[in-house]
Amino acid sequence: MNEKPIDWRGSSLRDIRDDDIFTIGARKEAGHQLGLVQAGLDPDDWKPFDMVGAGTKEIRINLDDGWFRVMYVAKFPEAVYVLHCFKKKTSSTSKRDKEITAARYKAVIQERNMK
Repeated sequence: MNEKPIDWRGSSLRDIRDDDIFTIGARKEAGHQLGLVQAGLDPDDWKPFDMVGAGTKEIRINLDDGWFRVMYVAKFPEAVYVLHCFKKKTSSTSKRDKEITAARYKAVIQERNMK
């Protein structure tokens, strides 16, 4: 089976590599989970996040050193779009994180409509 490439949007790749945002353990787990998504499988712990765009999903990584999230959309044939990667500070997703994810989703849709 061919894996879909990952298209990192905005600062998502930089954020997942940033030791101040993602710990090494969280980064490794995110990589494993994204590998599942690339292969057309569901991650181990996820939930739909359609409020920011149809087909958006949230990978949930809960470790002793924090709660980490990877927002992505994989419904398009050409790529898995990673929209936003962040560490949660409260039990609910912040307005800012939702806005970032929604803006990047909107940009993906606009780019796809221009092709």
